[in-house]
Amino acid sequence: MDVREAGLTVADPAAYAEEGRLHEALSVLRGADPVHWVDPMPDAFPFWAVTRHADILEVERQHELFINNPRPLLVNADHDRHIAEQGHMLNTLIHVDDPQHKRLRPVVADWFNPRAMRQMEVEINRLARRYADRLAEFGGECDFAQDIAVGYPLYVILSLLGLPESDFPRILQLTQELFGGDDAELQRGKSNEELMQVVLDFFEYFNRITADRRANPTEDLASAIANARLDGEHLPDIDTISLYVIIATAGHDTTSSTIAGGMQALIEHPEQLARLQRDPDLVATAAEEMIRWVTPVKEFMRTATADYELRGTRIKEGEALLLSYPSANRDEEVFDDPFRFDVGRDPNKHLSFGFGAHFCLGASLARMETRAFFAELVPRLRSVELTGEPEWVRTTFVGGLKHLPIRYRLR
Repeated sequence: MDVREAGLTVADPAAYAEEGRLHEALSVLRGADPVHWVDPMPDAFPFWAVTRHADILEVERQHELFINNPRPLLVNADHDRHIAEQGHMLNTLIHVDDPQHKRLRPVVADWFNPRAMRQMEVEINRLARRYADRLAEFGGECDFAQDIAVGYPLYVILSLLGLPESDFPRILQLTQELFGGDDAELQRGKSNEELMQVVLDFFEYFNRITADRRANPTEDLASAIANARLDGEHLPDIDTISLYVIIATAGHDTTSSTIAGGMQALIEHPEQLARLQRDPDLVATAAEEMIRWVTPVKEFMRTATADYELRGTRIKEGEALLLSYPSANRDEEVFDDPFRFDVGRDPNKHLSFGFGAHFCLGASLARMETRAFFAELVPRLRSVELTGEPEWVRTTFVGGLKHLPIRYRLR
């Protein structure tokens, strides 16, 4: 694969469903041109692909120089033009910069701090046990991604929000349609209008939640968002809904990808599964390795607000950069034998949660959920194997396995 093809691969949603092709492309870019100009027109607007761990850190540290707006994610050219004309459909924490980011993040940050996580630990352990118990209900075969990995973090985050369990399937469907816009199995449609309708459905649902929580305040996160005030006023509707959406979607989809991908890694590296079974205390480092290995968030985009030299390459004011987290997490300059899955890897300086001002709000929760689930699951497994080909979501943003057919025996 030459450098030009490698660059175009980074912008191809299908490549993220073909891990071998994706990592071949990223390895080529890291070695030959770590800050590489990609021009995929007419499909998408051009950008710099940043593929080295150190360079991504350099960009992330300077959040006032490299900003989220107007292009926080890689989207197709039609979507970019739509945003330029009409603005973003959502205004989440990944869309905004300071001072707005600094004002909005504290509205929900306390719900994910260490004290809050300690208070949630008993409930998370209970839910981990509940979903590990479900394996026995499937008679030794299941689609692990759909039958187990999706439900557990979905239940955790939507319970934290205080949403009724009867609504969980609806939120799951909307999440998959929002993140799966490039995947034929998950998408509602390909047009901007169809994507807009997904967002409008979120607005309709969470507007009802907001009205209810303002009339009848409760002790859940949904009520905290609905009743938050800045300068004495409720948040604007778009900010309120956007906070709900980012928590209700990224708050579970990323962790389900980690859990499904972690299971696949244990199956494909049976010596690591055996090692974890011999030494359960490795579950914390194993969870970190799963998060590195899967890297559920594939990229964020930044826009330069001034000319800047990155690894000897001149970035011009107004140009976009794609920060490739799967590439950073396989960087040979940072990780010893980065293509080895190692449940005892330490240190593990992965960038799956980003870095700096936009570091993932739910990182501690994701870590706790992953640790708790595999602490329950691993001791129960007598044997486990694949019964078919794993299938990944086609995406350039958030995603992982959508199908993982397995056969297993439990102790």
